Amino acid sequence: MSLDAIQMADPASRTAPAVAGDSGVRAALWWHAAWALAIALGAVVVSLAAPWPDLAPGLALIVAATPAVAAILTLRPNRPNVSLVAVWAIASVLAASLTGGASGPLAIWCVMPLAASLVLEVRRVALGAVLALAALAAIALVQAFALSAPPPPGALAVSLALVALITTTMSLAAAVALWRRERPVASAQPQADRLADLLAAQPHLIIVLNDDGAIERSGGGLDGELQERLSRNGLLGAADPAGRAAIALGLAEARSKGRDSVVFRLAGPGQTWLGLDLARMDDGRLVGAVRDATADHSREADQEARRADAEALNVGKSRFLANMSHELRTPLNAIMGFADMMRQRIFGPLPGKYVEYADLIHDAGAHLLDLINDVLDMSKIEAAKYDLALEAFDAREPVSAALRLLRVQADESGVQLRGVLPSEPLEVSADRRALKQIVINLVSNALKFTPRGGLVTVALAAVGEAVELTVSDTGIGIAEADLARLGRPYEQAGDASRQAQGTGLGLSLVRAFAELHGGEMAIESRLGEGTAVIVRLPVLQASGEPALTPPDLPSGEVIAFPQR
Repeated sequence: MSLDAIQMADPASRTAPAVAGDSGVRAALWWHAAWALAIALGAVVVSLAAPWPDLAPGLALIVAATPAVAAILTLRPNRPNVSLVAVWAIASVLAASLTGGASGPLAIWCVMPLAASLVLEVRRVALGAVLALAALAAIALVQAFALSAPPPPGALAVSLALVALITTTMSLAAAVALWRRERPVASAQPQADRLADLLAAQPHLIIVLNDDGAIERSGGGLDGELQERLSRNGLLGAADPAGRAAIALGLAEARSKGRDSVVFRLAGPGQTWLGLDLARMDDGRLVGAVRDATADHSREADQEARRADAEALNVGKSRFLANMSHELRTPLNAIMGFADMMRQRIFGPLPGKYVEYADLIHDAGAHLLDLINDVLDMSKIEAAKYDLALEAFDAREPVSAALRLLRVQADESGVQLRGVLPSEPLEVSADRRALKQIVINLVSNALKFTPRGGLVTVALAAVGEAVELTVSDTGIGIAEADLARLGRPYEQAGDASRQAQGTGLGLSLVRAFAELHGGEMAIESRLGEGTAVIVRLPVLQASGEPALTPPDLPSGEVIAFPQR
C-alpha cells in the first residue's frame, strides 16, 4: 500500500464512500451517457414503429433519461453517490407507472438501481438491490390502486418492451464489467483506512519529499506546532543554519544509498531537536519519519559530559601517579640502600637480631618497589606518557635474564622452570626492559598458580615477521568467567590468598606493553589443566643483519632449571 493510497494529507476524504478515483468517474460518466443515448435512439425507433395515442410513452422515456443527465451534471470524484442510486429507483417507478405499471413494457427498468449501484457505489451493491426491490414493489402498488396509466396498444407496447429489454440488458452487462474492474480498489479501501488510522495514531510525522527536497505530503502524530513549522518552512527552512548542511547531506546520501538518518536543531528560540530517518522509494522520491529527538539529544549530551568528566578524572589520576614517580622511588631506594649497608655490615658488626631485621626491611622494600613500579608504569601508559626505548638486540637475552632472575622463586615454589629458546639469534627492534618485564610478569603469575611439582615453560620463536613468546604452566587454570576480565588493570583471578600476592597489574602491563609494540596478547586456559599466555610482537628485524649475542647464553634450545 503506497502513501498516496493512504491519502495522508486529507483524512476527510475517507469519511464517505465514493467512486474510486478519476478512472471510476470517467467510466461512470460514459455509462450514463451511453444510457441517455440509448434512450434517445429508442424513442426514435418507437416513434417510427407505432403511433402514440398520448404523451405518456414520451414522458416515460424522458423520465428514464433523467438519472443519466443528473449524473453527468453532478458526478465528481470523492463524493457520495447514494442519492444518484435513489434517483434511478424513483425514475424507474415513474417510467413504469406511465406505461401500465407492473404489467407494462417498462417494468423491467426497476432493476436499474442495482445496475447503477454497481457503477456508482462499488461498496454499496446491497443498497442497489434493496432499491430495485423497493421500486418493483412500488410499481405493483401503483397498479393495484389504479394509479398507473393504461398500458399502450399492441405495436407500441412491443416496441417499448424491446427498447426496455435491450437497454436494460446492455446496461446491466456493462455495469457488471465495471464492478469487476473496480472491485480490487474497493477491497483495498478498508486496508487503506486502517493504515491511515495507524499513521495518524503513531507519534512520528511521515513525510514524502519531492525531487527538490520540499515536503509533498505529510501525516502523523507529531506535535501539531512542529508539524505546522515544517509544513510552512520545509525541512531546510525550519532547521537551524548549522543543521541545514547535515540535512542536505542526508538527502543526498538517502538518494544514492537508499537510507540515511539525520539529527538537527530547529531554528528559533529553545532547544528543539528533530530526528529524521530517510528512505528512497521505488519512484525515486524520498519518504522520511520525523521524530522529536530533544530528550534523546539532551540525554546524549549529559552522558557525553559525564563521560568527559570521568575521562578527565582518570587522566588526572594517572598523571598524578606518573608525576609522583620520583617522589615515591627516591625515599624507597634510600630505605633499601641503608638496609643493604646494614646487611653487609659496612660500618661494623651488628647483633644477630638486627641483621635479620635488615634482611626483612630490604626484602619488603624490594617487594614494595616492584608494586610501585607496576602502578607507575600502568599510570604512565594510561596517561600516554610511557615512551618505548627502542633498540636492536637479541630477543633471547632479556628472556634468559628474566629466567635466571626467577629461578630462585621457582625453587622456593617447588616448580620446575624451563626455557625453550631458538639456537639462532632473534634480532628485534623493541624496548629491552619492556620485553624482560613481560617475561617476569607472566612467569611470576604462572609460578603463583602452579602447585609444587608442576612445570612452567617459556618458549620464544619467530612466526613470520613477529616474535612469539609463550608462557605455559600445568597449574590450576583459569575459570571461563575470569578469562573475560583478565588483562584489565587491577583485575585478579584465584582465591583471596592468591589475590593478596599482587596488585592485579601483571597481565594488564603485559597487554599494554604488547600493544605499545603493535602486538597482542591472548590467553588460553582450562580449569584444572593449566594456562598458556601468548604474546606476539611484530618487532623482528630482517635476517642477515648483525645480532647481539648475550654472554653466557647456552648453545642448546632448552634452558632447564631443575628443582632443588
